[in-house]
Amino acid sequence: MKKNISKLFLYRYRFHIGYIILGIAFIALLLLMPRIAPNGLSQAEIDSAATSYNLHIETIATGDLVNLPYHVLQKFSIKYIGFNEYAIKLPSIIIGIILGFLLILLLNRWFKSNVALLASILTVLSVPFLWLAGSGSPLIMLVFWPTFLLWLGSKIQGVKKPRPLYCFVFAFALLLSLFTPHLPYLVFFIALFAFFNPHLRFTIKSLPKIPLIISAIVILGGVGLIIYNIFNRSDVIIELLFAKNFSLNQFLPNLKQAFTPYFSWNGHLESVYLSPLINLATVAIAIIGVLSTSRGFFASRNSIAFYFILFTAFLSGFNPDSAMLIVLPLAILVAHGLRYILEKWYGLFPENPYARVFGILPISIFLGLIIISDLAHYMEGYKYNPSVANQFNTDLSIINQHVENNKTLLIAADNPNLNFYKILEEKRNITIINSLTDLHNDEAYSLGKIEELPENVKLSQIITSPKTENSDRIYVYTVKSN
Repeated sequence: MKKNISKLFLYRYRFHIGYIILGIAFIALLLLMPRIAPNGLSQAEIDSAATSYNLHIETIATGDLVNLPYHVLQKFSIKYIGFNEYAIKLPSIIIGIILGFLLILLLNRWFKSNVALLASILTVLSVPFLWLAGSGSPLIMLVFWPTFLLWLGSKIQGVKKPRPLYCFVFAFALLLSLFTPHLPYLVFFIALFAFFNPHLRFTIKSLPKIPLIISAIVILGGVGLIIYNIFNRSDVIIELLFAKNFSLNQFLPNLKQAFTPYFSWNGHLESVYLSPLINLATVAIAIIGVLSTSRGFFASRNSIAFYFILFTAFLSGFNPDSAMLIVLPLAILVAHGLRYILEKWYGLFPENPYARVFGILPISIFLGLIIISDLAHYMEGYKYNPSVANQFNTDLSIINQHVENNKTLLIAADNPNLNFYKILEEKRNITIINSLTDLHNDEAYSLGKIEELPENVKLSQIITSPKTENSDRIYVYTVKSN
């Protein structure tokens, strides 16, 4: 019987087919992400876009280094695609696609194909992962670099003769990760591990000399740039190691704020994060993974997940957004839980191939319900949950839709996003003014209502958004002809 089933095409290539379907669905979902959810831009995305577009060689030389790799990508995206929501989010979408495949490769290296496939599906289609890939802010780099380094490390550690290319890429990735807030801690511990591990020391010594010297020069140059800018701007090291305006008495409140979305079930949390962020069924599988590996805790995969959970909690005390790093250890624990469940099911029918095959049906239904509920929670929650949806600004899309090129847009001088809207002057030839007294045309669009109008100016139109709060977004004023 087992031989007959093994000859079936779908059975022989079930993992290949599964990965192909997952890859197509995953890429399509991320590319369509700006049209699905969230509806608008968060404050972090607005700040990131303004920082990216204003990035120049001069600003880098004077200390603008935090999240530099991401801001460079976002600057090119806005420059060549346009100033819109899709261009702002595109770097995260691209990095999210790469991160998704890295997680798949990492899990496939550590677990059997059936476990790796199922755990990959639950991870890359979960709400936290979709949020990271759909948010045009550098937060995704906090998960990308550790995942990339873990995968590269798995290709180097434990291999008698690792490929030099993996070692060089690992070194450059380690350098670039230094520009991401909080990851210098991770780089420091990796460097210590490489120094005290005799196998890694021998591997480094056995690498080709000329490429090794070139890599060392580039890495030292990058580290030197960071150190040089730290002396010019002390706030750079504070932001890389801690957070802006951080104080020790904020540590515990930050922890509470960081993990509240994961454990809140009322859906009324005023945050850019949906609550709960992680499906209860996924949490249950992760708990099974923890319990099933308690005896072999010091095995590498178990300890990595545990240390990353501690590392996530540590970083969240500095910045609540850092709690998103939990995606990485959660993927490992979910894989452990699924491995335990599948082993127990197969153990019930060790000699019956039909029971093993048909056992896929209830497991598939269970996982399907988790995925569908996660996707529905993500798409519907960010559109219709007012406590979350109102955290996003739709003004840019409204401006792009209703304000034509060469028009005048009035934005108050005290608007915190003034630098963000200033980008419209270069990308759309829209004139930004701060008062109606600066109006030289017969018409002006205004973000916000003007209470006291000059006698020759009247309100002619109000452009609204579909949101329940602050629906009046743009006011159109015209100058009366004498």
